Amino acid sequence: MADTAAARTGSVSRKTNETSVSVAVNLDGTGTGKISTGIGFFDHMLDQLCRHSLIDMEIEVQGDLHIDDHHTVEDTGIAIGQAISRALGDRRGIARYASLDLAMDETMTKAAVDLSGRPFLVWNVEFSSPKIGSFDTELVREFFQAFAQNAGVTLHIFNYYGANNHHIAETCFKSVARCLRAATEIDPRQANRVPSTKGTLV
Repeated sequence: MADTAAARTGSVSRKTNETSVSVAVNLDGTGTGKISTGIGFFDHMLDQLCRHSLIDMEIEVQGDLHIDDHHTVEDTGIAIGQAISRALGDRRGIARYASLDLAMDETMTKAAVDLSGRPFLVWNVEFSSPKIGSFDTELVREFFQAFAQNAGVTLHIFNYYGANNHHIAETCFKSVARCLRAATEIDPRQANRVPSTKGTLV
């Protein structure tokens, strides 16, 4: 990852009795990921988030998986959100808003983001099964809740339709990724301004 004064990078190390999480991000990357959480399906989803946002991510997590996946997924969302918030700084010059309808086979999901500094999640996604393999489908929402809260973003995710739960989860991650890519981009017409009439987003 680039490590210069001008680089939009952020890193977080977070250790509790339940998890040990280390995250580093580069907003101006190429979507290169080095991801290990101990949860195969979650790693796959985070790889989609990284690849399609073009945000380089290094994620290393050790969690209490002998209990379940909840703490690992939630704490990873917290750390990724915090790292991206640090990388954004005062959010000067960014596009700020983005939305996207994303299709994957039989599934269609919409995501919309506002890098507002105000955390909020609107979640309109239902799964027809409590599990994707051994992964609890309810943890998809838990991840995005933790991420939005700690990144300081307003995030709306709406699944129009879909039959395959893997595809539903994957379109959530991919659509959010593409929105992050667009919203974090520097807008040359902003002339280094904070994109708010208030003059601040933090």
